Amino acid sequence: MASMAKITIIGNLGRDAELKYLGSGTPVAEFSVATNEQWKDRSGNPQEHTQWFRISLWGKQAESLKPYLLKGKQVYVDGRLRVREYNDRDGNKRFSCDVRADTIQLLGGRGGGQEGGESRPGALQNDDNNYSDDEIPF
Repeated sequence: MASMAKITIIGNLGRDAELKYLGSGTPVAEFSVATNEQWKDRSGNPQEHTQWFRISLWGKQAESLKPYLLKGKQVYVDGRLRVREYNDRDGNKRFSCDVRADTIQLLGGRGGGQEGGESRPGALQNDDNNYSDDEIPF
């Protein structure tokens, strides 16, 4: 039986989504989402940690949601997690939390298409096309 790592994220976009097309013509929207955790340490001092996730959204859903995936917009993302290891320009080992989105829900919050009476789609699920990870343009 196959296995997978699923993840659910509620956070804000760090930049507008970029729409790219693979050699096969498949659309892929790429964007980053930040989650923020706040707490008080033992001394009562406020602490905060921000975690960034690189999101890729494939197929028709990528084209449909691209106009609404704007910096600051709050989103719900459900997808498959892949932690990627790489070396930065200085040769330091780094890790990236990459998520291949299956479902995106546009939520309230900052930015992104709420002004001017613009309508927005609700939740969309991936179109179940099986795209190869080798086609990912990043």
